[in-house]
Amino acid sequence: MEHHGRPGEAHGEPNHPNRRGGRAGVHRGRGNARNNGQLRNHNQQPRNQGWRQNEEVGEQRGRGRNNQRPAEHQGGNNGHRRNYNPDAEPQRRPFHERAPGSEHQVRRLGLKDLEALLKKDPSEVVITLASHSGLKDLLSATWMKPNFVELLTSVLCRACTSRIDRQSIQHLLGEVKSSSYLRTCLPQYVVGMITESVPERRHLYPVHLTNILQLLQEIINIFPASTVLETSIIINLLPPSLNALRTSGVDVGDKIEQNLEMVKNRIEHLQDKRREGTLRADTRIVFDSELPPQDYRTMSVYPNYDEIHSNEKPFLRPNLLNNKYESTALYLDTHFRLLREDFVRPLRDGIQELLEYDEDRGIRKRRFDDIRIYFDTRVVAPLCTPSGIVYKVQFDVSPLKMVRWQNSKRLLFGSLVCLSQDQFETLLFATVSNRDNKELEKGVVQLQFSEQSRQQLARVRPSDSFLMVETTAYFEAYRHVLEGLKEMRDQDVPFQKYIVECQNDLTPPRYLNMGIHYDLNCLKLEKKSFNSPKKDKINILEPNDWPLKEDLGFDESQMEALRLALTKELAIIQGPPGTGKTYVGLKIAQALLTNSDVWQIDGRENPVLVVCYTNHALDQFLEGIHRFLGKGIVRVGGRSNSEILKQFTLRELRGGGEYRRKRPLHLHRAYGDLYSQMKVSEQKLEEGGQILQCSTSGIIRETHLQKYIDIHHWDSLHYVLDDSDYFASPKQGKRSVIVEWLGLGITQFIRTPEPIGAAEQPHVVEEAEEEEEEEMITIPEEADLIQADRVLDDEEEEARKPKKKDTNEDAELAQYLLAMSLNNKEQEDMQQEEGGWMMTGDQKKKRKQRMKTELRKPEAMTENEAKLVRDVWSLDINSRWKLYRHWIQRYQLDIRQQILTHEQKYQELADRLAEVKLQEDLHILRNAKVIGMTTTGAARYRHILQEVEPRIVIVEEAAEVLEAHTITTLSAACQHLILIGDHQQLRPSANVYDLARNFNLEVSLFERLIKSNIEFVRLNYQHRMRPEIARLLTPHIYSELENHSSVLNYENIMGVSSNIFFVDHSYHEQEIQDGKSHQNRHEAQFIVELCKYLIYQNYKPSQITILTTYTGQLFCLRKLMPVKIFSGVKVHVVDKYQGEENDIILLSLVRSNKEGKVGFLKIANRICVALSRAKKGLYCIGNMSMLGTVPLWSQIILTLKQKGQVGKYLMLCCQNHPETRTLVSKAEDFSKVPEGGCNRKCDFRLNCGHVCTRVCHPYDLDHKEYQCNKSCEKVLCKDGHQCKRRCFERCGQCMVEVEKAMPVCGHYQMVPCSISVSLFSCTIPCQKILKCGHQCDKLCGEDCEERCPEEVPVDLKCGHSQMIECWKKHDVVFGMPVKCRERCHFQLRCGHNCQGTCDRCYQGRFHQNCRQPCERLLICSHKCQEPCTNECPPCNRMCENRCIHSKCHKKCGESCVPCMEPCDWRCKHYSCSKLCSEPCDRPPCDAPCTKKLKCGHTCIGLCGEPCPRKCRDCHKDEVTEIFFGFEDEKDARFVQLEDCDHFFEVSALDHYMGVDNRSTTETVIKLKTCPKCQTPIRKNLRYGTIINKTLDEIEKVKEKLKGPACERVATQSRLEVTLRQMVDVRRNFSMEYIKLKELLGKPDPSLMALSTLENSMLFYDKLAKLFNNIKNVDDGEKAALKNHLLEIKDWLGKPRSFFTQHELSDLQSEVQRFTYLLELLTRCKKAWGNISPAGKNEIKALRDILEAKRSFTENDEKLVKSKLKELKEIYPCTGLGISENERVMIVAAIGLRAGHWFKCPNNHVYLITECGGAMQRSKCPDCNATIGGESHTLDPTNTLATEMDGARHAAWSTVANDMMNFEELRALGDI
Repeated sequence: MEHHGRPGEAHGEPNHPNRRGGRAGVHRGRGNARNNGQLRNHNQQPRNQGWRQNEEVGEQRGRGRNNQRPAEHQGGNNGHRRNYNPDAEPQRRPFHERAPGSEHQVRRLGLKDLEALLKKDPSEVVITLASHSGLKDLLSATWMKPNFVELLTSVLCRACTSRIDRQSIQHLLGEVKSSSYLRTCLPQYVVGMITESVPERRHLYPVHLTNILQLLQEIINIFPASTVLETSIIINLLPPSLNALRTSGVDVGDKIEQNLEMVKNRIEHLQDKRREGTLRADTRIVFDSELPPQDYRTMSVYPNYDEIHSNEKPFLRPNLLNNKYESTALYLDTHFRLLREDFVRPLRDGIQELLEYDEDRGIRKRRFDDIRIYFDTRVVAPLCTPSGIVYKVQFDVSPLKMVRWQNSKRLLFGSLVCLSQDQFETLLFATVSNRDNKELEKGVVQLQFSEQSRQQLARVRPSDSFLMVETTAYFEAYRHVLEGLKEMRDQDVPFQKYIVECQNDLTPPRYLNMGIHYDLNCLKLEKKSFNSPKKDKINILEPNDWPLKEDLGFDESQMEALRLALTKELAIIQGPPGTGKTYVGLKIAQALLTNSDVWQIDGRENPVLVVCYTNHALDQFLEGIHRFLGKGIVRVGGRSNSEILKQFTLRELRGGGEYRRKRPLHLHRAYGDLYSQMKVSEQKLEEGGQILQCSTSGIIRETHLQKYIDIHHWDSLHYVLDDSDYFASPKQGKRSVIVEWLGLGITQFIRTPEPIGAAEQPHVVEEAEEEEEEEMITIPEEADLIQADRVLDDEEEEARKPKKKDTNEDAELAQYLLAMSLNNKEQEDMQQEEGGWMMTGDQKKKRKQRMKTELRKPEAMTENEAKLVRDVWSLDINSRWKLYRHWIQRYQLDIRQQILTHEQKYQELADRLAEVKLQEDLHILRNAKVIGMTTTGAARYRHILQEVEPRIVIVEEAAEVLEAHTITTLSAACQHLILIGDHQQLRPSANVYDLARNFNLEVSLFERLIKSNIEFVRLNYQHRMRPEIARLLTPHIYSELENHSSVLNYENIMGVSSNIFFVDHSYHEQEIQDGKSHQNRHEAQFIVELCKYLIYQNYKPSQITILTTYTGQLFCLRKLMPVKIFSGVKVHVVDKYQGEENDIILLSLVRSNKEGKVGFLKIANRICVALSRAKKGLYCIGNMSMLGTVPLWSQIILTLKQKGQVGKYLMLCCQNHPETRTLVSKAEDFSKVPEGGCNRKCDFRLNCGHVCTRVCHPYDLDHKEYQCNKSCEKVLCKDGHQCKRRCFERCGQCMVEVEKAMPVCGHYQMVPCSISVSLFSCTIPCQKILKCGHQCDKLCGEDCEERCPEEVPVDLKCGHSQMIECWKKHDVVFGMPVKCRERCHFQLRCGHNCQGTCDRCYQGRFHQNCRQPCERLLICSHKCQEPCTNECPPCNRMCENRCIHSKCHKKCGESCVPCMEPCDWRCKHYSCSKLCSEPCDRPPCDAPCTKKLKCGHTCIGLCGEPCPRKCRDCHKDEVTEIFFGFEDEKDARFVQLEDCDHFFEVSALDHYMGVDNRSTTETVIKLKTCPKCQTPIRKNLRYGTIINKTLDEIEKVKEKLKGPACERVATQSRLEVTLRQMVDVRRNFSMEYIKLKELLGKPDPSLMALSTLENSMLFYDKLAKLFNNIKNVDDGEKAALKNHLLEIKDWLGKPRSFFTQHELSDLQSEVQRFTYLLELLTRCKKAWGNISPAGKNEIKALRDILEAKRSFTENDEKLVKSKLKELKEIYPCTGLGISENERVMIVAAIGLRAGHWFKCPNNHVYLITECGGAMQRSKCPDCNATIGGESHTLDPTNTLATEMDGARHAAWSTVANDMMNFEELRALGDI
């Protein structure tokens, strides 16, 4: 717990002399709870005292206008307004206004805190303020001292200057924009400038004015729409204040005037946009008049609509190779546009090509070159990750069954996808945030949407189907680099004289100008002394001072590279294969780090930045640095395979204890605040997300969909419930009716039982077959390799760390929501019990597949189609599923809307948390000595690099990096750049070939500078390849490349005649279906066999690497390489093996085709890499004849031919028999050397006595590992059965099957010899007869069936007969309820027959509502959806009224809110100035439209109207079709109705709509409808006036139908009072009471709804009172009565719009029947023991009527009333055995006051005279029980006989009788 200040020192202020000191015990209310259990020193002040509610605060809140604050604190405000000044005690907010959990978190933010922040770094300021719990209280004060306003404004301005905390700034200014500080305090401060009298303060105002203008500018930039009003008020107040300051002699300055004018212009611009109706959302606006419209800094990184749909080519400039750039701005512009076009063009071209096709023309089968397409894509649910909200997205995987996701480049991390469901009219952009191969096989991927796209996701449901396209580019890298280029200023680009101006005169780094010397002793070889004179430090700029190359262990070129790197500010080092460029780079780094004092000259620690293209190269380089540096390394990149470097990853360092102890306090607090807030939102999102996922993974139970199912559909759905299908199971509960309705019930899938175990045997066999599959080697899949380079270590940890989800909780939720699930094992146990039927595996699979298929279908019923459905059971299966999907869509949309706010909140918090993490990373990186980054990491952390400002940057693999990537890595502080690479090996890769070749995009900065003749050094000595291999590179690729002495003495490769050989063949390649890759099976088989042969030569698998030029060949190779043989062999694609080497390289070139296409095998760079990886042996296979057409290959082949190292056959040599040679050209040829030797026999005698059956083999010559495969000769059992296994295998038990007799049943069965018959179960069908008489249907060895499934007839209590399962007969015998399915056929009052069953109609007591549709036309143009009724209720459908701005989301019967947006009806001739919902004040424009359609023809519409989609030339028959009569005229103009897309000739439609005032006057109030399809016309600007007038009339009718407002309010208030008085309802039926209260609290109900509600309340009140009276009956009757009453209550609680007359009649009859029954049973209890036999017969007859399972008729009621009247006279309710008259006469005759009558234990009444107190005991004359008592104390077994005289207490208690025995006193209340 943090200390939040002491009393008297709030905000760090000294005690005010007039302020009360802190006192113990001032906490009140909830405040005391916070100190419970806390120990505190008596001298310590109470915690949170600054927030106390003391007497002063209480007095201030109670003051009126006449008791205001002292003048110095008023500031012109009334005393009751909230003030804020550092000297005042703060007022605590009410608890209900504060965030949950904030009671103990609120900290005060005061004067000293702000003063301290003003001295802090801007980043610390903004993070502290944004996460401070006291910020909102500070900004909500309505009065502040002027100096406090100035301080706060200064702090806010300082916060806004942070460069890497934009989300925190946005959150901070979001709090400011809606605060009293901006609305009240700042305007007051500005006005106060006018009257300021202190000269010193006046002269400080210009500084504060500058801050105010800066703050306002930031606010309107971020929140342009929501802050126009507040900012304009302040801006309008500023000019008078400025004039007053000038008048008083203050020099305001021109800069303030200019800034004021600029802000004023921006606000006026925004106000104009707002008036136009185009400023509706807070989208960040960049105001910069200096930027031209086409400046690249104004361009969005994401492509926009115009780019996607435009055919115009973008403006591009080529990357200049030999010429300088005119300016740095042009240089940055060039690379920005080229890089952006590289990922935009494939997407643009692909979508444009896609739009030319439609589904019918085979789009699913067509292959697109630029994009990958995914059909039926659904955004399922949001997921919470540390980086923000991602969405689980599901796509149709059926067209992608051939895709190997492990090796596919599809949907890699960071790839850009675009989703659309309207032909790409709207675009949703997202990037792949997590890739899981197993999930992708199911069609599931996680996407993170862009900020703009997230706004469009609000109304996207999981059932909405999108088309998703993917570009191949790694968009995340593009995005970071492009944003970096936009943010980079011209002056930020270092080394401009080389990079931009291409000067070639290299100069030393600036830090060497100080003349500081270097110490190169660190580079000295161990155990070797200098040959030159040793110097501790040398002047490295002086060549003569340098040591000799021999002393440093360098060759000549390496020494030159070192000298260049240390003495020039830009050093370029080219390292051909094997020349040790990494070794030289490490030596350079060691020299720089050892002499860090040379370049760390200003006291600030600046780390060295090392950038590598791949993770592998980064690991190698940093491991080398670690050998001499030890600590101070930070690695930022993808997953590291180095155990040494794992401790130096950013994630490990951030989580380490050392850093956590040093972590700044403001970051620690920000973490805690953000995490706690994210947790709250995450919980809500997880709940909603799980529900959304459930809705797509199974069938939702109808009970959860009830809210979204129309009432008549609901009634219809539950109409045909069947007892046998829906019996209650103790384990499973009730079956869901919706499962049966959708055709997924068990009866739909099974017809005959299947013997148990029949479906299991194939499964066992299948498993056995799977086990026999041979495991293949693991090849680093290309997808995984690319993923490893893309995903940073920190991101991977976040993405892949599985959240500890409560699987039980998920399963419980699924079980709760789903009636049937796709994911889990369905509730099959329950279905298998149904009727004894068993579902086979195929049947289960078929049912699940049907459900999966239907759930994936996008087609659903529309609202209008659903409204037409009356009986849901009459629909065919397809229509049922469409209706179900309609319900699900409504359900999903509701859930989506509920969690939307939490999504937005969570994303905002995650963005802020990411900025806090960046600050944390910045803190770590600033303390590092070496920062190692991949190019991906450098792009991602570009903002931090700008802050860290590394002076020295070393780029390894620089020739593989795009120039833009390199540039954004550099900062203006960089003084020394070292580029190491080889542009003659791999180059950067671009997506667009045109840009790579024609615009030089694939030329790296490394290569461009070399081509610009800038000085560089090339390393000339290779240390890897044997000379025979090296000569393939020289002079064909490198003009010079010397061999080091270490490569001259390699041994020859065993088993092969040559160390290098190229096998020529002509077998053609195969194209891979997915992607553009290729494979060649012939080459793959040959390479695999050669690899196996070399392993047989005793080479370790780790010494062999198989390389291929195409990724498609990898999978082909893997299928041929079992782990058992090839484990340890490396298999790679060439591009991923640069920088690697191995002893033996087997190279597959793949390409071989009729067309002679060699693909990228003609690129010299790739050839160079492929041929330079081998140290000792290189064996290649390819179509050399075809490759010979490439000039470089022809030269290499010529070199090979000179040495006989190329040909059709490779010669193998046997090590055991050297004279034996074998020629191989294809895989089958290796069968001649099956064991790696030759084809001679081995003939070695084994230990078992058998002879080795192998042929000659060079391995395992002693046969220690050999396994004999001959048959075993051992006998296993006494019957002489021989072992069936191999010689080397262990003998097992005898498994020969023999016939054996079963001991229990005597049946004979075939049993394995070693298996005992006691362990074997007999499989013959059981012949036993069950107790019920039916035969058992199980197997002989199984337990007999307990529940007999045979169906038998049974008579039910209602009198009907029904077939039920045999085992259920016991239920009937013991009185268990069985639902009767007999049809009702009762004629309802409306004349229609009841469609219910005997059970659903409660045996005729409560009939089902009439299901005949009403279908009267309502005022809203809908048909009435209620069943047969005389009075239609208000329409309950969703309102369809809409305009071009929005749609009404209320129910149709409710009043619509008129649209208040400006009318958009305008053209170049007229414009409307009214609101959208008002009649327009302009005439229709009849001028022809001049626009051109897509086809190129002129539009046939009118000016300002939406262009019809049809063309007079292209669709002549449709356009000229006669409807009104003028369509075929040449100059006919048409209007298209937006509601239905039909179009009509304008003059005729104007007449029809009444525009010309000549149409017939309508007497019916209704919307005009389309003349063709009768769709109501609601959305059309031309006829907007007519539509609005009609809608206005409809609204008036709605109000009339709803009832007068005053009457509705009065009725609602009256019912609320009535409900509160219904104590019995609240006590007995609490849930129903709450529901009534909720219904009564709904806003604006109609009179009909209130009437229905009142009826329900009255019935519930009656039932509650009857429930109370059940206590008066005999205990044995209570349970049945309660069940009867609850049955009535349940029927009353059914959802209904109103009570029909029949329902009211049934309900009243049943309530009356129950009342009579209760009265009868109460009277029976009172008269118990005194009822004669005749009376018992009368009572039984009455009970038969009252408890009968039929309706209660009028005749029944008359009979019951008369009989009850007779019984009342005979057996009064007193229970005394006398009539009422007799009781009254006896009491009167005795003449004693109440309280003298008592009862014995058996209820016999007796009298105690005198005072009424018991003074003696006696015996009851009737039963001999004890009566009376002693000392005025009644015997405990006796009671007061209140039924005799109504007394409540005995008469002997005077006080009690005086207080309680008088009815008038008791009436005063419950005492």
